[in-house]
Amino acid sequence: MANSYFQFKQFTIHQDRCAMKVTTDSCLFGAWVAERIRNEKSIIDNCLDIGTGTGLLALMLAQGNKFSIDAVEIDKEAFEQSSKNIAASHWTDRIKILHGDAREYVFPYKYDVIISNPPFYEKELKSDDTKKNIARHNEGLLLPELIEVIKKNLKPDGSFYLLLPFKRNEEIRKILTEYQLAVQQITFVRQTVNHDYFRMMIAGKLKPTETVETIIDEISIHNNMEQYTRAFLTLLKDYYLHL
Repeated sequence: MANSYFQFKQFTIHQDRCAMKVTTDSCLFGAWVAERIRNEKSIIDNCLDIGTGTGLLALMLAQGNKFSIDAVEIDKEAFEQSSKNIAASHWTDRIKILHGDAREYVFPYKYDVIISNPPFYEKELKSDDTKKNIARHNEGLLLPELIEVIKKNLKPDGSFYLLLPFKRNEEIRKILTEYQLAVQQITFVRQTVNHDYFRMMIAGKLKPTETVETIIDEISIHNNMEQYTRAFLTLLKDYYLHL
């Protein structure tokens, strides 16, 4: 049974009311995005987190940055739990939790950054747990619809970030091309150096006039001794309690 909470260095995630719990790959994704944003040194005023769940990504971005964050969640219980997680944090003045469907929600402005860890298992076998189906299978918000929401609400010079299963690699690239979005970087993720890729982290922008060369790299969570890799430790050291 998963723990009812996950303790980080600067915040706590309670997750007993959320269908999808804190995972290592979601933590890696949040740290990866935060690091990219810091390295780009762009002026960022706001960020949108689509499908915030527990509020994990919003809190990770708030920890290392100064911009405001809107986090939208369709599931009522997840919305209520993420609201409490945010309320107990140091950044209540910069994170706002919104309850609604991202496809229909009228956001107050366009965003410099949009981030999403969307449902993974669209078109696959579903469980008997309705809440988990919504969280994992995206019952309603399909991947093309997510990309449409991103394109509609992203500033002309803004950036978007996605975490997806590796097996959706060709599908997401095709969808992004159809919606005229440019991919700046793809980082493939392995559980260990001996495993195949299982996740992919994508950074992109609205399609610019000039050609954008996509950076492709990879990261492994564990080495062949089942210890965290140096790259993983570097990204997560400011977040994980015992690093």
